[in-house]
Amino acid sequence: MPEGDTIFRTARALGRALAGRPVTRFQSTYPLLTRFHDDAPLTGRMVNGVESRGKWLLIHFSGGATLATHMLMSGAWHLYRPGERWQQPRANMRILLENSEYVAVGFRVPVAQMHTEQSLPRDRRIPSSSLDVLSPEFDTAAAAERVRACAQEEIGDVLLHQEVMAGVGNVFKSEICFVCSIHPFAKVAALSVAQIDQIIATAQKLIAANVMEDSGERIVTFRGLHRRTTHDSDPAESLWVYGRAGEPCRKCEERIERRLQGPDVRMTFWCTRCQPFP
Repeated sequence: MPEGDTIFRTARALGRALAGRPVTRFQSTYPLLTRFHDDAPLTGRMVNGVESRGKWLLIHFSGGATLATHMLMSGAWHLYRPGERWQQPRANMRILLENSEYVAVGFRVPVAQMHTEQSLPRDRRIPSSSLDVLSPEFDTAAAAERVRACAQEEIGDVLLHQEVMAGVGNVFKSEICFVCSIHPFAKVAALSVAQIDQIIATAQKLIAANVMEDSGERIVTFRGLHRRTTHDSDPAESLWVYGRAGEPCRKCEERIERRLQGPDVRMTFWCTRCQPFP
């Protein structure tokens, strides 16, 4: 699943291509989006901006309309020049936005909805900017309070709660805990104030480090394989523990362990020596 860094990069690329330009064509396979367009056409409207909020991507149009999309496991936004061949079949197209210079195509986007200025703040699934670890409005003190409020939950699972810190996904969850030398199955109640503060600061640091300038490629999303939390530029050495079960720890050479965690049954990776259970 794309995490906060992926969505941030996607929003940045789409913003550069769409913002400040009027929409010349809109299509969607989703009836509710099509109905919105029929009643209040998006063609002719200006794209005012594109932003990421955790794992949600928001495209804001003049007149107060906002298109909100969530990629889940399968979705991706691509950018093309008009007439350029798509890299996925047209059958995978769910949303299309076009202007005089670019075509933005949402392939296999599983969640998409239109909002007004009034309805957007009421949607509790879409986090506010203050919850997004990449946002300048992110409030670290408030985030620490939200973490502590989950005292009887395991910290690895709490890190995935988007209402606690939006943007952290399964890859970063394991990597953050390793960098902080904290066992992912430790209960929040067992952690000190300093450890919780360290977790939040590390989440901000690791995710921000993966928000590099776009390379100009047509496909603007990328997957966890290319993330880097170590200081090694070799893609094979880019992560500390995620996806490395049975391999030696990069710090102590102990065997990396893995186990399913939480109600969503997500895989967690850790080093038993570097991350002792409290």
